[in-house]
Amino acid sequence: MNESIMNLKARDWAETRAHSSWQIFKIMAEFVEGFEALAKIGPCISIFGSARTKEGNRYYDAALQIAESLAQEGFGIISGGGPGIMEAANRGAQRANGKSVGLNITLPHEQNPNGYIDKDKSINFDYFFVRKVMFAKYSQGFVMMPGGFGTMDEFFEVATLIQTKKMTETPMVLVGKEYWSGLLDWIDTVMMKKESNIHPEDLNLLKVLDTPEEVVEYFRVFYTTSKLRPNF
Repeated sequence: MNESIMNLKARDWAETRAHSSWQIFKIMAEFVEGFEALAKIGPCISIFGSARTKEGNRYYDAALQIAESLAQEGFGIISGGGPGIMEAANRGAQRANGKSVGLNITLPHEQNPNGYIDKDKSINFDYFFVRKVMFAKYSQGFVMMPGGFGTMDEFFEVATLIQTKKMTETPMVLVGKEYWSGLLDWIDTVMMKKESNIHPEDLNLLKVLDTPEEVVEYFRVFYTTSKLRPNF
């Protein structure tokens, strides 16, 4: 390799290392802010789903009703802070005068916080991985509404944490049998039965329900015998 190119690459990498050192402090600050804010709020349920789902869609309406009913049961509601299902979740929480939390993420195409988040419970993140820790640590349950890549990311992240016992066994509900059935069939027939990549008991981590009433009752029954506590 040409010596001048080697020197340039070495200088660029040195600058990258210096940037990384400062970046650590930014990451630490996001963790501290998130932990301090969420620890004060109390037990919450996280609701995930597509940012593209519009008001009037059946899943938007279901998320709104689920959030409202869970807030009436005394749970705070955590969403990703944006539009779509996230908006419905925060809107439902506010409609029940419950705690409405938004964990917003800074994206190239700006995601603005929806208007239904409590002003003192809106937290912004630059890093997806920090934000995901906040969802996982303080949520006493997870509601997976239909969504895209981001929802699938959260789905498998939470399922992995519960499967590996890195967090306590926490209720995880997939809403909409029609939406989730294809993925679950593949997990059953290919991932488990054909390739033996998961254990049959792992499927018991997932509860698939259709109606808001079923979802709320599932959480209510679960917490008649289980303690509320941070997950790790």
